[in-house]
Amino acid sequence: MNILVVGNGKMGTVIYNELSQNNSVTIVPDLNCPLLKGFLTENSFDIMLDFSHPDGIESIANFSRAENLPAVIGTTGYSDKQFELIGDLGKKVPILYSGNYSLGVILMERLVRETARILGADFDIEIIEKHHQHKLDAPSGTAKMLVKAANEHLGSNVTYGYESECIDEEKEIAIHSVRAGSIVGEHEILFASADEVLSIKHEALSKSIFARGAIKASEWLIGQEIGLYSMEDVLFGD
Repeated sequence: MNILVVGNGKMGTVIYNELSQNNSVTIVPDLNCPLLKGFLTENSFDIMLDFSHPDGIESIANFSRAENLPAVIGTTGYSDKQFELIGDLGKKVPILYSGNYSLGVILMERLVRETARILGADFDIEIIEKHHQHKLDAPSGTAKMLVKAANEHLGSNVTYGYESECIDEEKEIAIHSVRAGSIVGEHEILFASADEVLSIKHEALSKSIFARGAIKASEWLIGQEIGLYSMEDVLFGD
């Protein structure tokens, strides 16, 4: 594959290191620099991997559309309006978006959905997510994925931590965010009743797991029909 990686931060660098031995890889900080435009359009790419910044999504979408270039998008922290832009882009070219590219997390998402379907009406649900102190967005994209999966059959309110003493009058799912030290990523969802607690937990020990998942997604996306896909499509095909 000839791959364009957008974003030269920690995640972009890890992806570059994973890819560079076996693929032709170009890495750029963003697509907004005028000096890059000529270079990028003169070169042919098979796919674009975006791990940059939410503010760059318009440039990502414009370039992908203009070049008819499939894109794997791993940036998090998008607004609802920006997600709409990603959805519209999926009507023009093959696009894969995920808030997390760890294969373990994608399986966890499916387990959470099924557990909530079976237990959710009778159990309280709480999500705890932990990341390093430099992570900009909270709650994490992964926490949003998990709460969406848990809430698919429930329609509960979603809160982001408790500001005061809280007794649920209505069914709620609460997300608690921790930003400390150099934690790569940890997500835990608790299903708790009066007499038992079920915990589903995933811990990332290295950013390499996200890079390998994004590469797997890229290999899968090339050749797919126009559409907006997720990592569940890659792993489960349903």
